[in-house]
Amino acid sequence: MVNLTSRHSESSSIGTRKLLRPSNPGSDSEPQTITSLTRKYPDFQRRTLKTVNRWLDSKRLDDGAEGLWRVHDTLYDLESFAGQHPGGAEWIRLTKGTDITEAFETHHISARPEQWLAKFKVRPAQSPRNIRLTFAENGFYRTLKKRVRQKLSTIDTKPARRSKLIFDTLLASSFTLAVMAINFSSYGLATLSGLFIAWTMICSHNFLHRRDNWRMLMLNLTFFSYREWRVSHALSHHMFPNSILDLEISFFEPFLCWLPRSSRKNVLQRFGSWFYGPFIYMAMSISEFIKRFTETASTGKNYFHVDDLITLLLPSAMYVFSFESLVAVLNMWLFIVMIASLCFGAIGLNAAHHHPDIVHWGDRIPPEVDFGVYQMAAIIDRSDVKGSQFKALTSFGDHSLHHLFPTLDHGILPALYPVFLETCREFEVQYREISWWQMIIGQHQQLARVEQKSLIREAISQISN
Repeated sequence: MVNLTSRHSESSSIGTRKLLRPSNPGSDSEPQTITSLTRKYPDFQRRTLKTVNRWLDSKRLDDGAEGLWRVHDTLYDLESFAGQHPGGAEWIRLTKGTDITEAFETHHISARPEQWLAKFKVRPAQSPRNIRLTFAENGFYRTLKKRVRQKLSTIDTKPARRSKLIFDTLLASSFTLAVMAINFSSYGLATLSGLFIAWTMICSHNFLHRRDNWRMLMLNLTFFSYREWRVSHALSHHMFPNSILDLEISFFEPFLCWLPRSSRKNVLQRFGSWFYGPFIYMAMSISEFIKRFTETASTGKNYFHVDDLITLLLPSAMYVFSFESLVAVLNMWLFIVMIASLCFGAIGLNAAHHHPDIVHWGDRIPPEVDFGVYQMAAIIDRSDVKGSQFKALTSFGDHSLHHLFPTLDHGILPALYPVFLETCREFEVQYREISWWQMIIGQHQQLARVEQKSLIREAISQISN
């Protein structure tokens, strides 16, 4: 079980250091604990159809941003800055009226954005933050960020260029295999095309967290939307993994229920995923289209964009470069989409987050947790993809470092391990690794888990090397 109370854990937001140690249940000295990162239960959780737009609306209700942008306990007006934002205006416009503390901290390693931010200050926030995660200056995350900032000036950036080459090769191979599949009427080649498309989309995720670029658009190849992923993945899952604010948890309920809630899980939900899980994976892509269509129809607002037409690039290429009928092309294309969805789900949902030894909403945690310490408690890395840039890019590898610093290219993350592990040792924060097969088994064990765990333990240093 991971320690959530590192040696330098902050017992209060003002920075007093205190180690929370285990005590006998029911004793007066038992540390205070909570089961949720949020002070309020989010409104979107009460909706049957959970979407990124409802998630954002729910955040606006709970975050105390008063129609502005909140960072820590201060409100800012970034309206005039949106067009100048180096990462693109969409990040700013999406988050208006919400607390962007976690996104601001993780997406800006340099100290300069914090200096710029002061120019747009409006006033202090009137209410405490809804999110209980902390960013104390001498805490684990900010200490690590300062060290990474220094390390980056000495890192070779050639691996980042290699990431682009790997992505471009995967994309070209996906289209080539699809065209060959339709010309030879080969579902074997179509299966390979689906696998390569899944790898391309996962690799595209490497470019999602950065300034606008064309490679991030390739997430749209099979009905997914990079726009929605910027919310559901970058702003929701990355910032609040395995919590009730994590849309990548909510989207799969009630079919896949990872949160340990006995009242929400019947026997089929706990153990049936071994059998019906692959069918859920295959339906992931199509369900993204159905979800946007349903929300558009129910609200009267259009949630489709021109870039959604990227989904049609593959069948168009298959039709143009073959002599097959449109019906034959569509049949094989949908088969490729389902294979890509199956592979994407099998890799993504077994990447790092679901295992009985990983913290999930409902487990008991300290009332205030350093952001970085919580991230480490919500992740176990895959050991079998270490040392290979291709494997890391196509399997959500180096997951802990990616969650802590999502804008950095996967190619340069390995160079950060020395300073990362050194900081983990200093703060006695555990870094954990297991194989993919162990993660798959652990994911199904987590689906079956209904008991809540207490993750307050005496700090021990168990750093995997």
